[in-house]
Amino acid sequence: MSVPLRRLTYVSDLPPHDEHADRPADDDAFDEIVGAETDRDPDLAVIEAGSRTLRAQAGPPQGDIPSRPTDPEVDKALREVETELAGRWGETKLEPSVSRIAALMDVLGEPQRAYPSIHITGTNGKTSTARMIEALLSAFELRTGRYTSPHVQSITERISMDGAPIEAERFVETYNDIKPYVEMVDARQEYRLSFFEVLTGMAYAAFADAPVDVAVVEVGMGGSWDATNVIDGSVAVITPIDLDHTDRLGSTPGEIATEKSGIIKPDATVIMAQQPVDAAQVLLKKAVEVDATVAREGLEFGVVARQVAVGGQLLTLRGLGGEYEEVFLPLHGEHQAHNASVALAAVEAFFGIGSQHARPLDIDTIRKAFASVASPGRLEVVRRSPTVVLDAAHNPAGARAAAAAISEAFDFSNLIGVVGASDGKDMRGLLEAFEPIFAEVVITQNTSHRAMSADDLAAIAVEVFGDDRVQVEPRLPDALEAAITLAEEEGEFAGGGVLVTGSVITVGEARLLLGRG
Repeated sequence: MSVPLRRLTYVSDLPPHDEHADRPADDDAFDEIVGAETDRDPDLAVIEAGSRTLRAQAGPPQGDIPSRPTDPEVDKALREVETELAGRWGETKLEPSVSRIAALMDVLGEPQRAYPSIHITGTNGKTSTARMIEALLSAFELRTGRYTSPHVQSITERISMDGAPIEAERFVETYNDIKPYVEMVDARQEYRLSFFEVLTGMAYAAFADAPVDVAVVEVGMGGSWDATNVIDGSVAVITPIDLDHTDRLGSTPGEIATEKSGIIKPDATVIMAQQPVDAAQVLLKKAVEVDATVAREGLEFGVVARQVAVGGQLLTLRGLGGEYEEVFLPLHGEHQAHNASVALAAVEAFFGIGSQHARPLDIDTIRKAFASVASPGRLEVVRRSPTVVLDAAHNPAGARAAAAAISEAFDFSNLIGVVGASDGKDMRGLLEAFEPIFAEVVITQNTSHRAMSADDLAAIAVEVFGDDRVQVEPRLPDALEAAITLAEEEGEFAGGGVLVTGSVITVGEARLLLGRG
């Protein structure tokens, strides 16, 4: 049975917040958005030096994360572009404004108007949801462009075409194409365009040049003044809102929702995941103000049933046009099932389902699309014997969801944590969330200059875990080897495993060490 979308009048008596709304915060990593290549030692000497032993047992590469270009000239050119971009303002030093990116779009001829867009904001689950939306659209033979952040290993991951990161050579060409216009805007503005603003301009230009049929765009942070917010998304997706970046966005979910509601445009369709009550009130009020249509998870769409399956989970989803049964999703955790329901509703809304008609999309195409989804660094198994899992959770909400998913999907009785974090994050909350499932934790740090020192993180870990359950290995290669050794003491078949977490950058470096990408 389908439920038609409708215009809503603002009300305050909303249903209570769902206890399962917390999900891994895989993508609003404001302090990590610059990512791997632009914010680390360019040679990654520490990582490369320790990788040989670990890679030997890791198996072949997986996922869609590219390695460095094999052509030395292309690799050199890519590094030069990365260096130039890194010389601009990072996301930790911004003037809240879209004036600079709007000026760049103007001199480029408004490339972001050349295709319809699906715009995604929220605290948790944005990149995984974006990947699912992309897979669904591609399955219906649409050419897609996807813009996400931060990247796990290569800066080229941020701009994807047809489900694959843009080729390094094309990335360099796009930068060189828009560079004169960037410099023109720089000369006219009080502040130069930032790293993220230039990348956003590159993405929009590359999508128009391709051309794509639809762009799937994830905000960097917030919404109203995020650089991506020069598009008019016909579909606005709001993933779960939680406390993160409170110094910039607000101290309550409702305050944070005020900023994120800025992506809701007049006459758009809003696909709203389960939210805290105060956040939902803000989002619904904004939708009413701009005459947007709203579909809410748990009311107009949602997860009907789910069961754990080998390599993922089997879902029954209720979309805007009806039910979709026996949908296999090769990702772990209840949070990913909810992400799938949001992605499905967003694609249905893009195709007009729920407003003009209620016929469901072709079920075989839906099944094929979801079965193809991958989300590197999100409960990703990268090694066996013992099993090593990577998850980019970097705040308490993400850690709680990841811990629940690990407990559901894996039978670990001796799980060793490897945790490396960025400074300024709520690491006590994250460690407390993981404490019940970690037998021991190895504290480390990544190569970013914003990394929290291993000693500072260890001091917090000792308070949470106790002295006897904490080991400190400042170098990530040493931390991985130590964790694997501890896990092997019980053995894979006896329940030994390793979870690497705490930061997108830590996960990206671990992925490199273990031969993925």
